[in-house]
Amino acid sequence: MGTGEAGDEKDSCKWFQTLKACHQTRILNHTMKVPLLDLKGQYSVIKDEILKAVHEVFESQYFILGPRVESLEKEIADYCFSKHAVGVSSGTDALLISLMASDIDHQNTVITVPYTFFATAGSISRVGARPIFVDIDPETYNMSPECLERTIDAMPRAELARLKGVVPVHLYGQCSDMDPILKICKDYNLVVIEDAAQAIGAEYNGKRAGSMGDFGCFSFFPSKNLGAFGDGGIVTTNSEKRYEKLRMLRGHGAHPKYYHSLIGGNFRLDAFQAEVVSIKLKYLDIWTRGRQENAHKYRALFNSAGLSDVVELPVEKEDRHIYNQFVIRVKRKRDDLRGFLNDAGIGTEVYYPVPMHLQKCFSHLNYKKGDFPVAEHAASHTLALPIYPELSDAQLEYVVEKIKAFYLKKS
Repeated sequence: MGTGEAGDEKDSCKWFQTLKACHQTRILNHTMKVPLLDLKGQYSVIKDEILKAVHEVFESQYFILGPRVESLEKEIADYCFSKHAVGVSSGTDALLISLMASDIDHQNTVITVPYTFFATAGSISRVGARPIFVDIDPETYNMSPECLERTIDAMPRAELARLKGVVPVHLYGQCSDMDPILKICKDYNLVVIEDAAQAIGAEYNGKRAGSMGDFGCFSFFPSKNLGAFGDGGIVTTNSEKRYEKLRMLRGHGAHPKYYHSLIGGNFRLDAFQAEVVSIKLKYLDIWTRGRQENAHKYRALFNSAGLSDVVELPVEKEDRHIYNQFVIRVKRKRDDLRGFLNDAGIGTEVYYPVPMHLQKCFSHLNYKKGDFPVAEHAASHTLALPIYPELSDAQLEYVVEKIKAFYLKKS
């Protein structure tokens, strides 16, 4: 059995289907509600293990780093097909410490995408570097290798000399098109930092997110497929040298204690969050299959509903999409649809309504509306639907029925 699966696969799938059946019974007996995310069902399965772990952490009185964190680091490295992993305090700090370990500072520029969570570009700015944006692929919402290449090729020599890294984002649970990105970065000797916050377990050409670049950055924010009970994150790398530097930077650059050869920060992962994530990791592949099955059901329901003229479904381009989000693109009235679904008890989210190049805090970069049309179109036309594994068939059907009702009403 592959890493990350709990106990016997047959028994695990059986309890998972039982959980969904019970959940569906509750839904049928009450007013239909479909929250964007409901972690209570997941917690009910692992509650006893979690409470036992809490007790053991409290009894040990060992709260910061230590053997629990070290054990999780090995488990995550193995799961991500990487040699090393370093637990840190959040997904944002995973990005920040990777930039610091790459010696990126105010003298440098770093390329990333404008369609992403703020932490990607924000971390680049926090180390003093200047973010440079390139547009995204219209089907996957990930970095366009063609746009990356055109941007670098058009750089004057002086600007190219400042360019030090590229941060592709594996958005919504699917890897970026990494082979051409890695080739371009190798040609220009650029550091590659994978923002894999939403993509743990996603695969590209047989490789897992976080194992292809120089660093892989993951978030354990509670809403992620593999979430902690608070903030947490981890960085993967295949380099022994980078691994040791990450470990030093995590603890204020000290090695040994009180002797500082680097200026680091407090990026430590605590033992309790490590234990929670370790317990959840055993179930991750089962939960991922649940998300993939729900995505498959959504496709069948949308196809039957005849909504192809107004709704575009997620495109699976790479090997293993883990569906951190199920994001549809609608051709018209996205915000009205969202309000209609909310009134019907269906939770949705807009990721991300304002691209990074149009954010007020990045106005000094002198980008303007129209500079990245694909990202801007995605920001105004996409909508994330509930996809978590505990969703019942009745809930999935209800979501699609309501979307159909909205567009029939509007036609």
